[in-house]
Amino acid sequence: MSVRSEKTIVDIAEELGLSVSTVSRALNDHPNISAKTKEKVRKMARKLGYRPNAMAAGLRNNKSRTIGLIIPRISMFFPAAITTVVQNKLQEYGYHLIICQSNDSLEQEQQLANTLYSARVDGLAVSATLSTTDFSHFDIFKQNNIPVVFFDRTPRDYQAKVIKGDDFLGGFTATQHLIEQGCKDIVHISGPLSCNLYVERLAGYKNALQQHKIPFKKQRVFFHELSRENALATAEKIFAQQPYPDGVFATNDTTAITILEYCRKHNIRVPEDVKIVGYSNDPRTEIVTPSISSVDQFPATMGERVVSALMDLIQTRHPNTYRHPQEIVPIQLVARESSAGSPKKKK
Repeated sequence: MSVRSEKTIVDIAEELGLSVSTVSRALNDHPNISAKTKEKVRKMARKLGYRPNAMAAGLRNNKSRTIGLIIPRISMFFPAAITTVVQNKLQEYGYHLIICQSNDSLEQEQQLANTLYSARVDGLAVSATLSTTDFSHFDIFKQNNIPVVFFDRTPRDYQAKVIKGDDFLGGFTATQHLIEQGCKDIVHISGPLSCNLYVERLAGYKNALQQHKIPFKKQRVFFHELSRENALATAEKIFAQQPYPDGVFATNDTTAITILEYCRKHNIRVPEDVKIVGYSNDPRTEIVTPSISSVDQFPATMGERVVSALMDLIQTRHPNTYRHPQEIVPIQLVARESSAGSPKKKK
C-alpha cells in the first residue's frame, strides 16, 4: 500500500495552470491577487488536502507567529482564566499559542522550556512551579533574544520581565478585613515559601497583625501545597482542640472551601464561630453556602498585560534588557458571607 504524499503549492499550481508564486500570494491573501483567483486557489487547496507548512515558513522569515505558555496546572482557576485571555488576545495579533502544563514539576518545566525553544516560538510566558528557584533553563531564550515574560509565580532574583499580583497587599488586606470584623486569633494557611506568592502574602499577614498590635503565633501558620487533601489535614490540626481560631486566611480558594466544608461537617459555624477569607476569587466561592470572601487577582488584566508585554518585547531589538522589569496588577477584596458580622463572644 503506497503512502499518500503531502500536497504542496506546486500541485495546486499544476491543477489550476497558475504559477507557483501566484498560488503562494493567493494563499497569503496578497492584495495584488484578485478575490476570484484567491477563492479558486483556496477551493483547490481544500480539495487536494493541502496543509501549509508553518514550520518551513517560520524558517524562511525567522518568525513562527507562535507563543509558548507554561503554567503549573490547567485545572486551577487562576492560570486557566489567564490562559483563556492570553490565547484570545494573541489571536487578535495574529499569533497562535502552545499551552503546556508543568504539573508543578521542576523537571517537567525544564523539559518544556527546551521543547518550546526547539519549536521556535517567538516568545514565552511562564508561571513557574512551586519549587523553581533556579531559572537558568530559560537562559537559552535570553541568549537568543527571544522574549520571556514571567507572571504570577515569578523569579525573585532572575533578570526578566515580571507581571505579578500585589500579593503583599493581598495578604495584608485579607488579614486586616478579618481583624476589622472582630477576629483576634487568625490562622494563616500558606503555600511553600519557595514560591514568591506565599512569601509576600505571609509578609502582608504579619504586617496587618503588627499594625493592629496582635501577636504573631508560629503555631497558627501552616505551610504546604494548597490541595484539598492537605487542607483537610490542616483543618484537623486547627480544630483538634479549643480554643478554636476565630479567623482563617487561606491563600487559595480550594483551601478556603475545604475549611468551610470541614466546619459545616463538625458543627463549627461560619461566620459566627470562625470567619474565612480565601484568595483568587474562584467562581466557586460565590456559589457555596455561605459564600466565601476572597481576594480578586483580576486574571483578565494580568493576561492582557502578559500579551501586551510580549508584543512590545517581540518588536524590541534587545527584548531581554529591561528598564522596567516589574508590573504589579492590583488586587481587591470581595467580602461575602463567610466573614460577615462580629464574631461570637467567647465565654
